[in-house]
Amino acid sequence: MRPSQPIAGMPRSGIREVMELANSIDGAIRLETGEPNFNTPRHVCEAASEAAFDGFTKYTSNAGIPPLREALAAKVTERNGIDATADQVVVTSGAVAGIYSAMVSLVDPGAEMLLGDPSWPNYAQMMTLLKIAPVHFPLRSEADLVPQAADVEPLITERTQAILLNSPGNPTGAVTDAAALGELMELARQHDLLVFSDEVYDEISFDGPYTPAAPLDTDGRVITFFSFSKTYAMTGWRVGYLVVPPGVSPLIVRAQEPITSCVNAPAQMGALAAVTGPQDCVAEMRDAYRQRRDLVTEFLTGRGIPHVRPRGAFYLMIDVSGSGSSGKDFVLRLLNEKHVAVVPGDTFGPGSGRFVRISLATAPDLLMEGVQRLADAVEDWGG
Repeated sequence: MRPSQPIAGMPRSGIREVMELANSIDGAIRLETGEPNFNTPRHVCEAASEAAFDGFTKYTSNAGIPPLREALAAKVTERNGIDATADQVVVTSGAVAGIYSAMVSLVDPGAEMLLGDPSWPNYAQMMTLLKIAPVHFPLRSEADLVPQAADVEPLITERTQAILLNSPGNPTGAVTDAAALGELMELARQHDLLVFSDEVYDEISFDGPYTPAAPLDTDGRVITFFSFSKTYAMTGWRVGYLVVPPGVSPLIVRAQEPITSCVNAPAQMGALAAVTGPQDCVAEMRDAYRQRRDLVTEFLTGRGIPHVRPRGAFYLMIDVSGSGSSGKDFVLRLLNEKHVAVVPGDTFGPGSGRFVRISLATAPDLLMEGVQRLADAVEDWGG
């Protein structure tokens, strides 16, 4: 059976490829996936279970249940500095569905959309499916992988409709500072670009709070995406949400009907318990990731392995060019010979092949053993 043109032209995620290869190797150390090694907090599970047993298992509004939208509006107002009402919040099947619905709703087929190199590969996959042309701007090691307006502006054409920003970032762990973000927002205003701001790691910032994009928005061009997946260790629950300027949510809601209809009803009740309940679990997980960041970066520095110190999320980019092989070749050899799974940098962009990405969301003993094997490989294979 012949695939459609968009599917035929969409590359497979390198993350998933490594995951499947690692599944066949007994005892492989798994540093490839962004999967928290914590369980979903108990009070969240209990709220969803109680809702299901009480019969809360029917369709809900496309936009999400009102109590959750109201709680999320209060959350982003208080914790993210985004002055929003419930009407500006749309609950989605993970941030993935939110980003896809926003692209469908707001970006034309044939348009260009700017995104970083490296960046999460699903962005470009979505663009390919929607016949939007991804245009990569470089994220430079000397700038700590923070996007710079000077690197973006030369790539803007008459076809450019939007720029996608991600802070704290995946795969970089970079946190875009207020000055750099302000310059990017000014560039968007000058060229009348939409700003898609993926802030799903908003609660995982290690060296002080991150800067959200929406409070810098003066003319209604920022769409912000959030998720419960990483913050509350709820990856399998598939609940996210987006916050839009006034009057935009009906467009997103219209797109959600043919894509996902609505988010799982009991999962929405779990999400409500997560955002309104105790937040100690969020701080505990963030502190654990910070400690792992510090352990890994201290070790890599001691071994002389180049890397970019992450300021948020739970990923770290390591330069393995000293091994004498490209990121993809290095990854396959590392998996087969050292039994450590990491992700090649070219999964995240055409200019990032010298890197591999590791996840810090792994038990510390396994994390450090995996990083030690990686460092040994770089040194041994580099001669």
